[in-house]
Amino acid sequence: MFRKLFPIAFSAALLLAASAQAQTVSHDAAATEAGAYSVEPYHTRVLFSVSHLGFTTWYGEFSNVSGSLNLDPKAPAKSTLEIHIPVASLSTSNTTVDGELKGDKWFDATQFPEIIFKADKVAPTGKGTAKVTGSLTFHGVTKPVTLAVKFNGAGVNVLDKKYTAGFEVSGQIKRSDFGVKTYLPLIGDDVDLIISAGFEHN
Repeated sequence: MFRKLFPIAFSAALLLAASAQAQTVSHDAAATEAGAYSVEPYHTRVLFSVSHLGFTTWYGEFSNVSGSLNLDPKAPAKSTLEIHIPVASLSTSNTTVDGELKGDKWFDATQFPEIIFKADKVAPTGKGTAKVTGSLTFHGVTKPVTLAVKFNGAGVNVLDKKYTAGFEVSGQIKRSDFGVKTYLPLIGDDVDLIISAGFEHN
């Protein structure tokens, strides 16, 4: 009997947890708690994609991201943001390619262990959206970039009980601007970026 009832009870618990989460997440950016936040690294990912020979799109990601957000939802332009991405965390579907990308002909993780984005300006563009302009340091080169930000939601995480705010960030850079020119133009110059970022209130 226990074996029959356990899956039912477990499924019910999952449904209750999902329901509780839906009730605690607010999608009103203006209602988000103000103050200092830190990146929640376990569910934050930096995704990138690039054209491979014009036939397919190659995807990869970085993890173990760290950083800080000082959020002022009433005056978003006053908010500050800094993100640190460890190059050694790079991962694709191919370990051989991973090693090559971390090497000195590409990202050179030994000499340039971090990719850093530091926001200089936050300009709201709509309800829960903004353009964030700042400096991106990659491969030892610092260039200005502008990224689009969409607010996902905020509330108490029912699993760890921490107040969390989530954002989706997207944009595009040219890798040649940062001195990464290997296999151009066979491998695309335009790199699309998506950052799915969770921040926990300090």
